[in-house]
Amino acid sequence: MPKAFVPLHGRPLLWHCVQGLLASGCIHVVVVAVGAQLHDRARAVLAEAGEQVRIVTGGAHRSDSVRAALRSVPDADVVVVHDAARCLTPINMIRAVVQAVLVGAPAVVPVLTVVDTIKQVDAHGCVVRTVDRSALRAVQTPQGFAADLLRRAHQDACALATDDAGLVEALGVPVATLPGHPHAFKITTAFDLAVAEMLAGAQAVDRA
Repeated sequence: MPKAFVPLHGRPLLWHCVQGLLASGCIHVVVVAVGAQLHDRARAVLAEAGEQVRIVTGGAHRSDSVRAALRSVPDADVVVVHDAARCLTPINMIRAVVQAVLVGAPAVVPVLTVVDTIKQVDAHGCVVRTVDRSALRAVQTPQGFAADLLRRAHQDACALATDDAGLVEALGVPVATLPGHPHAFKITTAFDLAVAEMLAGAQAVDRA
């Protein structure tokens, strides 16, 4: 099934992600980009969020989906782009990203220091060199932007990037960073999901 609808602690990843965004208190509207065939399913999952959630049809690539979402919020001044698979992102981190944009950063991304040794390899898998990891960072979401800047970055319909900050970088605009959080990891593998189940269970106990 599509990753956003994989269950975590009895609810789809998408539900957890949207609940976290709305619980931050600084997100007024959440736009969810999914395939046309998944509109009804997404609406059912997010029904309790009411008018705070809009469903749009995503595209073949991440950039296509973000462009579609941007078109649905033409009056927004600040936009954050988030991955449903990072559904355990702490609320305080969401608030920090939004606040950083509000106080003047045109673009901001949460990051973690790289703790593993990084090797560059050639086409045959042989090590070329060991990369200095001191200046490297692993990037998370949500990524925050001044909305007009993000719209300008997406004006090229062919623009493709693994994240939206990459499109902004291509414009020559500086991208600020702030501390990420281990819980904002991307749920990709079965192991990731098992870890997320434990974390979600612990959070439920804490709230109780």
